[in-house]
Amino acid sequence: MTSLAVPEHPWLLPGALAGAAGPDATATRRPRRTTRDWAVDILAFLISLLWVVFATADALSPDPSMATALPHSWMTGVDALVGLVCCGLLWLRRRWPLGLVVATTPLTLFSMAAAIPLLIFYFTVVVHRRTAVAIAVTGAGLVTNMAFAWLRPDPNLPYWAAVSWGVVFSFAVLAWGMFVRARRQLIVSLRERAERAEAEQQLRVTQARHLERTRIAREMHDVLAHRISLLSLHAGALEFRPDAPADEVARAAGVIRGSAHAALEDLREVIGVLRAEDDGGRDAPEPPQPTLADLPALISESRSAGVRVNVSDSVADPEQVPAALGRAAYRIVQEGLTNARKHAAGAAVTVDVAGGPGTGLTVTIGNRWPVGTPGDTLPGAGTGLVGISERVTLAGGRLAFGRDDSGDFRLAAWLPWPA
Repeated sequence: MTSLAVPEHPWLLPGALAGAAGPDATATRRPRRTTRDWAVDILAFLISLLWVVFATADALSPDPSMATALPHSWMTGVDALVGLVCCGLLWLRRRWPLGLVVATTPLTLFSMAAAIPLLIFYFTVVVHRRTAVAIAVTGAGLVTNMAFAWLRPDPNLPYWAAVSWGVVFSFAVLAWGMFVRARRQLIVSLRERAERAEAEQQLRVTQARHLERTRIAREMHDVLAHRISLLSLHAGALEFRPDAPADEVARAAGVIRGSAHAALEDLREVIGVLRAEDDGGRDAPEPPQPTLADLPALISESRSAGVRVNVSDSVADPEQVPAALGRAAYRIVQEGLTNARKHAAGAAVTVDVAGGPGTGLTVTIGNRWPVGTPGDTLPGAGTGLVGISERVTLAGGRLAFGRDDSGDFRLAAWLPWPA
């Protein structure tokens, strides 16, 4: 086995060995080694051990042209022992890379057997420490490189040629280690960015789910308040007219049963949607939402309950009303009729819907202000008008309600209708 003419300095290492020496980017922060860490560490240890055997055999060669020959045989044994100790220290390089480099840098002045493990220490520092530390360690290595070339000269190369080769290979290892560190930092950055994007997506999904639940709750309030007010109205009529004809009692009971059934169906749909969201499944298709075309059915339902409703519908081209606009108008009329039944029982209600593309849609509901305090007034949570106000605001419209100049209650909304 012959010695190598160029890589005689302890800082020199072929690229394959430097790659094997590279630790994982996050190993210094992990209490336990991964399978990859174990594989890299075992490979680095075996390569270093083989280098110690090779350097020792080279130093014991009787050929006087051997570059690693020492003047005294006991120095070769000390050099081999130093190399073996450095091989053992490789198992600690992930925990104390900089400390090991500082402690073993004096060995680079004379030791050839420890060249590979010392270079692995250096590569580990370059990968895991900031650039200023890596450059400082490189500077110290260049100084010891000059001293090593003087203490153990290469008979095949002049002094400055040996020093130059050491400088070239040292900077090559430095550049390679900085490239590995930059690549690992990029991977970590991309992973964090992907995790952050996933977390933001989950947050958007959660926010959308909360908004949908709020919308469902608002729809449930509008629908159930309307149904229950009809139930209360017919039950009150039966209570105050116990001697009514049998056909009127049967008709009122039929309306109560139909309204209760419809209320249960609406409530079942809402609970079904909420339960599907809790289960994490895909949202079930929603039933068709009411539009302006369903307004006559709503008026007819109120009239069948005994409410006097006068309707004025002067909407231009009602078939072209956008679905969202028609749904908002429907809910406004529904809330107005519900409030009239709750707080002004027996009063006539006027409903006026007018507008067209470009001018907007105007919805007005009015009724006489109740006189006295009726005993059968339905309790209210006071959130109906708040929900209508929020609905109108989200649609970009305006809402006004309260007593007008004549003393009657008036609920008026204007909704934009693009041309």
